Amino acid sequence: MSRIRLGMVGGGNDAFIGAVHRIAARIDDRYELVAGALSSTAEKAQASGAALGLDPARTYDDFRQMAIREARLKNGIEAVSIVTPNHVHFAAAREFLKRGIHVICDKPLTSTMADARKMAKAVERADALFFLTHNYTGYPMVRQAREMVAKGDIGEIRVVQVEYPQDWLTKHEDFKQAVWRTDPAQSGAGGSTGDIGTHAHNLACFVTGLRVESLAADLQAFVSGRQLDDNAHVMLRFEGGARGMLWSSQVAPGNENALRIRVYGETGGLEWAQEHPNHLWYTPFGEPKRLITRNGAGAGGAAARMSRIPPGHPEGYLEGFANIYSEAAEAIVAHRRGQQPDAAVTYPTVLDGVRGMQFVDACVRSSARNAAWVTLPD
Repeated sequence: MSRIRLGMVGGGNDAFIGAVHRIAARIDDRYELVAGALSSTAEKAQASGAALGLDPARTYDDFRQMAIREARLKNGIEAVSIVTPNHVHFAAAREFLKRGIHVICDKPLTSTMADARKMAKAVERADALFFLTHNYTGYPMVRQAREMVAKGDIGEIRVVQVEYPQDWLTKHEDFKQAVWRTDPAQSGAGGSTGDIGTHAHNLACFVTGLRVESLAADLQAFVSGRQLDDNAHVMLRFEGGARGMLWSSQVAPGNENALRIRVYGETGGLEWAQEHPNHLWYTPFGEPKRLITRNGAGAGGAAARMSRIPPGHPEGYLEGFANIYSEAAEAIVAHRRGQQPDAAVTYPTVLDGVRGMQFVDACVRSSARNAAWVTLPD
C-alpha cells in the first residue's frame, strides 16, 4: 500500500506541535511529507522546508497557493495537516476541503463559534474527510476505559470528574507558544478552556459516550494583564442525569501535564491519568482495586488495536498521537477505494470539534453571568 502523500500548514522551525504531528505521521509508516506552507513568512517557510528536505518547488509561501497547485498535480498531496494557531484553522481547512484534500487539524477546531459552524458545513459539502487530533483518545487505556463503560462494567454512569492542570503559565511569559495562546485574536475566547479544557471535555465525552447538556463555569485570569482565562472550574450536567466537574488550569505549580479522569457508575469506577498512561484502575463496588495494564491481563480488544509493543514497555504521547494518524490513514485508504473503513476505526471528527467549541463558548458565557447555568446546543 503506497504511503499517503501529506502536506503541512504551519509547523515550521521551532514549532513544537508541527514536529509532533510529523513524528506521529511516520511512526506506522503510513504517510510521506511531500509539501508544506510551513510559516506565515516566506523566508521562514523556505528555510523550514529546506530543513525538512522538501522540494523547494513544493515549499509554499501561503496555504492557498499550496492548495491550488497541489490539487492540480498528478501526485499532489492527498491529505494536509493543519498545525497553526487556532484562528487560521478554518481558512486553511476550507481551501483544501473544497479541492478534495483530506484535512487532519489540530485542536481546538477553530477560534470562534461562527468559524466552527462554517467548518462543519465545509466538511459536509466536501468529498474529503476531516480528522481532529484530540490525541488522548488514541491512548490504549483510554480505549480500554471506553470499551468497559460501553460494556456496562461499571453500570449506569453517575459521576464524571476530569481535570487538566499545568503550571507553565503561572507567570507572564513572552515566548511564542505563550504569546499566541494568550492572545484572543489568535486563540479565541478561551484560554485554558480552549487549549486544554477542550481536551478534558473531549476525554470525558469520549470515555463515557455521553454529551454535556449544560454547564456552569467560573473562569479566572490570575496573571495580571492576561486577557484570557488561565484557570477554570466547571460543573457539568450530562445527558441521562450524570453529573460532572471539570478543572483546567495553567497556573497550578507542580503540575506538568496532569490530565486525569475518574468515572463512577452504579457498580464500579474507573480512573486513568495521562502521566501514567499504561495503567487503568478499575474498582468493582465492594471489591479491591484492580490494575489493568496496557496489553496486560484483562485488557481488551479496543486497547490492543492501539498497542504496538508487549506489556511493560511504556507507550505514551507520541504513540497516542500516532494512533489518531493511523486511524485517519485507514479511513483515507478506504476512501481511495470508495469504501467505508472497518467499524473499529475511531477518530475525532468535526462534530467533536464543534462540541468542543460549544463547550468553550458556554464556559465564557456562563462565567460572564456569574457562573449561571448555560445549555449547550444539541
